[in-house]
This record gives sequence, C-alpha cells and structure tokens, in this order.
Amino acid sequence: MTGPTTTGRIRRDNDPHHGRRADANSATCRNPTARALLDQLPLTLAFRDFNRVEKIAKLPKPLTTESVPVGADPDINDIGYYAPSGDLVFYYGDVGYWDGIVRIGRFADGDINIIQQQPDGFEVTIESGQRDS
Repeated sequence: MTGPTTTGRIRRDNDPHHGRRADANSATCRNPTARALLDQLPLTLAFRDFNRVEKIAKLPKPLTTESVPVGADPDINDIGYYAPSGDLVFYYGDVGYWDGIVRIGRFADGDINIIQQQPDGFEVTIESGQRDS
C-alpha cells in the first residue's frame, strides 16, 4: 500500500451506543482508486455487516481499478474497494486475499472498533480532509 495522501473523517451521527456523534479518522492511499473515491466525496452511505469481518456499502458510481494490483489481502483497519460488486469496505476482521479488492485507505488505530459495533443499515458520512502536497 502506498503512502497516504489525504486524511479524512468518517462520521456517524446519533450513535446508538453512545447517544452522540461518533467520528473515525482515516487516511487514503496514493492510487487511482482512492483518488476516484475522493472525487465522489462527501458521501453518505448505509453500511451492513458481511461475514462478521467487514462492513460494506454500495457506492453510487464505480471506481477505477486502472494501475492497481489485481487483488489484495487487506489488514484489519483497512478501507477497501471490492470492484466486482462496487462496494466500499471497512475491514475489522481477516478476510484473506481476494481478486477484486483494492486497498484505498486505513483507519487510525482503534477507530475501526466504532464501525464494528454498528448495526446493519447504519449511515456514515465520509468527508475529505487535508491533502498532502
């Protein structure tokens, strides 16, 4: 995974576990897929659990996969794009290698716990932060 270019915030309003807004911080990678996601921001997406290892949400438009590896084995805390389904993915468990996964970012340490605890259908707003030069 190439180094971060942009920091961002993933916001969950009215967190049912804490009764307040919950924020998670992230950084995106330097690759065309991550840049394509940044071009769509801000986004509000509804996520659901998938196989008790990841949270997924359908993006409104597909992201490019030009000039990225064919697949990846994302780490816990990674943010990915699953090209075959067009889903944005937050990884909180080990999924192993799959063709079609593109690693596009990473949560700050511990912030994935906020996401993991959310019920199906929870909405988050993804906003761009400051870009590195």
